[in-house]
Amino acid sequence: MKPESTNSDAALVQPGSFDEETARAEVYGLLAALYYAPPTADLTASMRIAVTEAPAAGGFLEAPWQTLVAITREMDDAAIQAEHNALFGGVGKPEVYLFGSHYLSGFLNEKPLAQLRSDLAALGLTRDETLPETEDHIAYLFEVMRYLIAGDDVAVANLTQQKAFFSTHLQPWVNALCDALNAHPKARFYKRVAEFTQAFMSVESQGFDMLA
Repeated sequence: MKPESTNSDAALVQPGSFDEETARAEVYGLLAALYYAPPTADLTASMRIAVTEAPAAGGFLEAPWQTLVAITREMDDAAIQAEHNALFGGVGKPEVYLFGSHYLSGFLNEKPLAQLRSDLAALGLTRDETLPETEDHIAYLFEVMRYLIAGDDVAVANLTQQKAFFSTHLQPWVNALCDALNAHPKARFYKRVAEFTQAFMSVESQGFDMLA
């Protein structure tokens, strides 16, 4: 599963044009694209013209979405792309890790990755062998959530599977990644991405808690 940027990546661009589940899937898709690679010019262009008011005034995601759109408008594409490379790229140890195993165990390719692979296999999902990243990359996990929300196979794409996958493979560590970005001196655009990510994860957590 490779994150793909589409014209509808930013679910908040056209509030009210999606139902709630489609909007959730699109937000996961947007975040996957932002974390996976330096944002494309098409993606940043769509974010710069995004509507920043939620359908209902005072929505929990409205303020962090507005600040993310604002920083996208303020920075040019080259600066945003350079920031992604500075934080997550390079040879050897990155400034900020995007892999769940690092936050869950302190090491890459450890037991959390093995459990993830087992759970993905149970869902009928396999890694694209042409991609260099392991399955615990944040973008891959967000793409899995998008599939579990928007997929056609209701035996897999349902709220029960979403909650189980989120609770096991995202909720325990994504806030730590976002905290690392918030504290990093090189993070300007991605500080806002992290803030929006944390807000969205909080909404998702509350929603899944209501299913208990």
